[in-house]
Amino acid sequence: MSTALLLTIAVASVLILLLLVIKAKVHPFVALLVVSLLVALATGIPTDKIMSTIVAGMGGLLGSITIIIVLGAMLGAIIESSGGAESLAQRLNQHLGEQRGVAALTIAAFILGIPVFFEVGFIIVVPLIYGFAKVARVSPLKYGLPMAGVMLIVHVALPTHPGAAAAAGLLHSDMGWLMLSGIAISIPVGVGGYAIAQVMNRRHYQLSVAVLEQLQLAKPDDVCQRRQPPSAWLISSLIVVPIVLIVLGTLAHSVLPQSNALRQLLTLIGTPAIALLLALALSAWLLGLRRGWSKDKLSELLDRAIPGSAGVILVAGAGGAFGKVLVESGVGKALVLSLENIHLPLIPAAFLLSLALRASQGSATVAILTTSGLLAEAVSGISEWQLVLVTLSTCFGGLGLSHVNDAGFWVVTRYLGLSVADGLKTWTVLTTMMALSGFALVWLLSLLT
Repeated sequence: MSTALLLTIAVASVLILLLLVIKAKVHPFVALLVVSLLVALATGIPTDKIMSTIVAGMGGLLGSITIIIVLGAMLGAIIESSGGAESLAQRLNQHLGEQRGVAALTIAAFILGIPVFFEVGFIIVVPLIYGFAKVARVSPLKYGLPMAGVMLIVHVALPTHPGAAAAAGLLHSDMGWLMLSGIAISIPVGVGGYAIAQVMNRRHYQLSVAVLEQLQLAKPDDVCQRRQPPSAWLISSLIVVPIVLIVLGTLAHSVLPQSNALRQLLTLIGTPAIALLLALALSAWLLGLRRGWSKDKLSELLDRAIPGSAGVILVAGAGGAFGKVLVESGVGKALVLSLENIHLPLIPAAFLLSLALRASQGSATVAILTTSGLLAEAVSGISEWQLVLVTLSTCFGGLGLSHVNDAGFWVVTRYLGLSVADGLKTWTVLTTMMALSGFALVWLLSLLT
């Protein structure tokens, strides 16, 4: 089959996927499976191998990310229920002073966003936003816009979340180096996003009646109703634990000899799943059982955390199946030839593909997954560091152009009281500028290294 025909099928498959998700309102899991089947048939994959290819793609990806997603959801649920989110934000506010309350909450949102999914994490901090806005007599946008921005950055860039974790699996990039470099780049991007949000907040935006009523009803101590919440240092430590373990595992694998016992231990506990499991166990004891929670309450809390992550897991698995079909069909090789012909480097190609998909169908995770599937063959043979940078470029492409077809757009605008027009002027512009700055840093690193 010719390169042009394969690429035409790939483009058509993406368009069909977008039509199914946006126009027909088909669930992304079902849409991805349908498109995978259509691509397999169109590209001539033998009929007796189609389902085995789809199952292999789904199973291979889910094997690497399901544990991460579920454990991350459980860890976030314990932190939320313990009152740790409020404790951390209040401590930072006290340390930095009232005039720096926006910075304090933005830092808290950055830290909390590492283990908690974006929409869930943002909803958790909404009481903080309302409470501080009420006390300071300012619009909740002053707090909420930068907080949402930094939480979305870590959601797309760090492999504690499904998009980056799945991209690492599809592109075979090292999870530890992805975590380390993702944090390093997310910090300056977050600082830039904070500055952009502050400039945006110089304008006045009309808030919805519901949010105005909520601000009138809110009390300064509404966010502190739990008795003796855990300390900010404890919450910070528990969130940092899996990150430190993953980084130590990566460093030990690179520095220590293969037969070294310490390397073997650190490599084991530094795998993302084991690191999160240890953090979850510590959280269950320190935030729950030691503070008077019953075993039944803890078990019920963890049970409730699982259904919320099921949809993400299914979509990620279906994205893996789609990527596997694209690879088996030869679309990846055709894309490599096309990129070579137009001389577009992999890193900007990854960013532009992911950004286009993000704008078209809304989901950052689907955009990252689909782009990773398209590039799975193209990255063959490049260095481990370049693999990490291509993965990050893909992830930052999924950060930009959040608008009306994105569930996160509606979560942010509804809770902050923005109209659709003002949401496009603020949230859409903010996410796009952060995406461009993240890509610029990734590309700069690739040129310097």
